[in-house]
Amino acid sequence: MRRAVDPPAADEEQPSCTSSQPLLKQDTPERPRWRTTRRDFYHDEKMTRGLKPRCCARLGLGTLIFLGLIQLFSVLGGLLIVFLPNGIHRIMHQWGRWGHIGQGLSSWPTDFSRGILPKPCHSHNDYWRRVPLYSAIEAGCMSVEADVWLFREELYIGHSLASLTPNRTLASLYVDPLVQILERQNPTTQFHPDGNGSQHGVFDTAPEQSLTLLIDFKTSGSALFPYVLSALEPLRARGHLTYRNGTQTINRPITVVGTGNTPFSLVDSDLTNPHHDIFFDAPLATMWEGLPGETSTPAPKPKSLVYGADIDASLPDGSASERQQQPASGEDLGQGMSGAAQSPDAYTSENSFYASVSFAQAIGHVLYGKLSESQMNLIRGHIRGAHRRGLKARYWELPFWPIGLRNHVWDVLVKEGVDLLNVDDLKGATETDWGRKTGWWS
Repeated sequence: MRRAVDPPAADEEQPSCTSSQPLLKQDTPERPRWRTTRRDFYHDEKMTRGLKPRCCARLGLGTLIFLGLIQLFSVLGGLLIVFLPNGIHRIMHQWGRWGHIGQGLSSWPTDFSRGILPKPCHSHNDYWRRVPLYSAIEAGCMSVEADVWLFREELYIGHSLASLTPNRTLASLYVDPLVQILERQNPTTQFHPDGNGSQHGVFDTAPEQSLTLLIDFKTSGSALFPYVLSALEPLRARGHLTYRNGTQTINRPITVVGTGNTPFSLVDSDLTNPHHDIFFDAPLATMWEGLPGETSTPAPKPKSLVYGADIDASLPDGSASERQQQPASGEDLGQGMSGAAQSPDAYTSENSFYASVSFAQAIGHVLYGKLSESQMNLIRGHIRGAHRRGLKARYWELPFWPIGLRNHVWDVLVKEGVDLLNVDDLKGATETDWGRKTGWWS
């Protein structure tokens, strides 16, 4: 028998079949706020752990933004000085401009090389540079080199026959530019009516410093000599060439030195060198002199055996002259040997300017990144002999790599008293601190 169900009261709300709320069998009692479950505990702990990194990140970001703003204000302040300079900055920036303070006062008649300090370096193969002569002067080199070839009564400049071109001549690359430079350095003005009277050199900071033009005779020396003598006439006529007057050397802005196949016999002759304004590049290897009581010369191996050879061997007394093989009287024998004198004492400041030799041939290969005691003795003897004769010691064919080894050799030569560094890298020789101690591989 079924149980009768009481009907719902009239005031009791009936659930609607169309209601969007789901029908629950019974209401879920609300959990008290003071009660927590394990899940709530771990959730709160996770939120707490994540809050610390976010705070640190925000703090770091805020610090970077603050520093960035400081940097921005600093840059803006610098730009403000540039665009809105104060009194002294405005004068410095606008000095010499027309309509401003110092109008027409920013340049001098002789400021061609303003601010350039002359340095004792020789621009080896100077004609190879992108801008011959001017690159060497800009670097402060006191000497430049030009290889000269004679063809059809013209003097061409180049390292080899294959490199010669019709427009590269001794006149176009060296003589004419030097005339123009010296005319600018010796202007004719109301205060200086005789432009050539003062004979200021190419360096504005050292007007008395002479620039050496080393002319390397590549073809027959006896045939080349009169042509070179004639090509120098534009400089000679203006009184720009250093010369001997019979008793002393008169220093002028340009000093011409012959090397390569230049015959010493023609340089030292009054007939072939009547103006005495071409000097000789003497053989440095023949000038070795020991200290008092020192009679033997330490000698390196021949050049063909230098690399990888033991160069510390010394020869007995008297062997130096045998090794040097007294210079022959023939022509076109190379630097210091063409038409050479029989005795090294024949080379003096009256006929010579440099005393040079190949470093690789005379000193040898530098083993283990350091010059040996025998090599140091050779260098000191060469320099001693050159200076006693009044000549400037110079080594060519120096090591060029590794850079650290090259710098070490440069440093040693300068400290030992060599007068001029033969360099290919003008920037490395004149702008970098190559005296700093580094490894040989640097």
